[in-house]
Amino acid sequence: MPNGADTHCPYCALQCAMTLTPAAQPGSGAAPQPGTGPALEVTGRDFPTNRGGLCRKGWTSASLLNHTGRVTEPMLKGSDGVHRPVTWDQALMLVTGAVKQTRAQYGADAVGVFGGGGLTNEKAYQLGKFARLALGTSRIDYNGRFCMSSAAAAGNRAFGVDRGLPFPVEELDSASTIFLLGSNVAETMPPFVQHLQGARDSGGLIVADPRRSATAKFTGDGGGIHLQPTPGTDLALLLGISHVVVHEGLADTEYLQNRTTGYPAIARSLAAFWPERVQSITGVPATLIRETARRLADGARRGGSYILTGRGVEQHVDGTDTATAAINLSLLLGLPGLSRSGYGTLTGQGNGQGGREHGQKADQLPGYRKITDPAARAHVAKVWGVEESLIPGPGLPAVELLKSLGQPDGVRCLFVHGANVAVSAPDASSVIQGLRSLDFLVVCDFFMSETAVEADLVLPVTQWAEEEGTLTNLEGRVLRRRKALAPPPGVRSELWLMARLAEMLEAPSTFSDDPETVFEELRLASAGGLADYSGIDYAMLDRGEAAYWPYPAGSVGTPRLFLDSFAHADGRAVMVPVVPLKRSRRSAVVVDDPDPLTLVTGRLLEHYQSGAQTRRVAELAAAQPEALLQIHPATAAVREISDGDFVRVSNERGEVLCRAELSNTIRTDTVFLPFHFPGLGSANRLTEAVTDPISGMPEFKSSTVWVRKAALPEVEPALAAQLAVLSTAVPASGGPSMYVGSSMRVKEAS
Repeated sequence: MPNGADTHCPYCALQCAMTLTPAAQPGSGAAPQPGTGPALEVTGRDFPTNRGGLCRKGWTSASLLNHTGRVTEPMLKGSDGVHRPVTWDQALMLVTGAVKQTRAQYGADAVGVFGGGGLTNEKAYQLGKFARLALGTSRIDYNGRFCMSSAAAAGNRAFGVDRGLPFPVEELDSASTIFLLGSNVAETMPPFVQHLQGARDSGGLIVADPRRSATAKFTGDGGGIHLQPTPGTDLALLLGISHVVVHEGLADTEYLQNRTTGYPAIARSLAAFWPERVQSITGVPATLIRETARRLADGARRGGSYILTGRGVEQHVDGTDTATAAINLSLLLGLPGLSRSGYGTLTGQGNGQGGREHGQKADQLPGYRKITDPAARAHVAKVWGVEESLIPGPGLPAVELLKSLGQPDGVRCLFVHGANVAVSAPDASSVIQGLRSLDFLVVCDFFMSETAVEADLVLPVTQWAEEEGTLTNLEGRVLRRRKALAPPPGVRSELWLMARLAEMLEAPSTFSDDPETVFEELRLASAGGLADYSGIDYAMLDRGEAAYWPYPAGSVGTPRLFLDSFAHADGRAVMVPVVPLKRSRRSAVVVDDPDPLTLVTGRLLEHYQSGAQTRRVAELAAAQPEALLQIHPATAAVREISDGDFVRVSNERGEVLCRAELSNTIRTDTVFLPFHFPGLGSANRLTEAVTDPISGMPEFKSSTVWVRKAALPEVEPALAAQLAVLSTAVPASGGPSMYVGSSMRVKEAS
């Protein structure tokens, strides 16, 4: 790498471009030793999504590559709960033995796989193939189920295809109106904010969020409108705006007639959602509901309108219907498929788009094919060189998969790749118990995450800058990840691991450890599917050519979808009537506190996902070292809570102990807690594992909780226990290759 490696940030789906060059210790010219500084230097690179800019996470991303806490050899948990190193030969024999024993005793579906939206396309593709052919199981899903599943389900039923943004992100620059629901991009993907500036300059940025977030503040000083609905009422809000569009004659009737089906039923379903009624449900003034509808319609006529959704409106038990309501509104206005307007959803994880296209999902085969489709099964079986009958049917979506851990008819042996479910999954305490009830847990990671701590065997794998591959960003654009340095001795790629295990398990088909070879097979497997990559290869990506799927062989790709037709057989978009669910508070906890509050979870600028990586970056950890409960001063005063006080946040699922942060940017009936922290600060101790019936998305954004001030005698032992938990995720006295675990299952090397 004499001149540096051009690659992309390892974090969010904006996939900001960067260049990595070797870093030298001051005055020595030598590469830094572990823990003394970053092995690589990060430079922002001009690219349409970020235009040379990076967020704090991106600028500090290289500091983890030679972190002292890096796992660099396989680690086996002993009877004393301590992880100790074993050889790769021992590790592979242990895994192979556990799989064979589990299959013999309980059947193939007792082996499960949990993947991640940060895996490269090559790893995601081969992981799906590995699960179905080498392990013979249908039990595979991934953490994208917690991220994009509701938006994907809504996009598929409305448009016939799911691509986060069906247009290049830079097209937003010229919009006069952008309606952003449930996404705080100013903190989650800061370089994205520059694409909102044009709408803000024209007074047309509209943000719906229960908090006056950093993004919502961008509407100030004449920049637009902030709508602040009660959590969980976004669907009603969208129906109220749609009501105004229909009843004030703002709908694009020619577009509806020529390009959609279902409008009459939509019009009837909206009759009950006049603005004053919606105000009583959402708390958003009827005047703002009308103003939003009129601004969107005016923008569509004079300069382009876009509607964008994020996890805030999708991570609900009615998330699919809420995303559908946003799509219906965009269709009423005639936005999708136009050259200067549109609807899209903001993918979160780095490869959240590609990760859900090629076989990690329980119901999916490569190319975004349905696993129940006979033609799809036949096509993939031919590429794999196996009989179609060897490909299992659909498995369980993520929440159901995790609920099955250790159960009589559930998963007994689990592989985890690129996920930290002990922190990121709903009802996290139950998930941890499920992990501890397994007969064998294998976690592939580069740090001892909270999930790795629970593992019987931890396998050290390459980080982003140590591997080749491809990812697909939020626009559906396929990008090259390039290797910038060699991994530490003892670290292996997951492609290598799958290839070796497949050989030892005598799997049918072939499994390669070469990324380009795997991608060439992915091209064949995806050919003819909705997500067709057959016309893309490494050479064109290395030349810097833009590659938006679908990209059939011989084509030029598809930067903007739907210009001529939608992906349904008749070419039309389908409008589906939706109505809000009746929500009931499920909590049975009886406390002396005042009325319960609604907990909203979300992200911070400094951290990413479960925080397993960013909490290890000194600069980021110093800026946000702990979970803080954001609460309105008036709400806190009733509970005699002052800024910085410790509080207990509880419901029937669990309890969180953290400090209070008073803020008038949040509703008085709502509290906010970031989900990046483990142990007593884990927000997902409180979230419920109830799911959207269509997408399988858990209810992350609306949980009933009680908040009370914690007395000092309560705080001290709780914090001592928390310190004990945190000590399991850092090197013990034996050095970086010895870790203390929290479960005591007996698993010794044989």
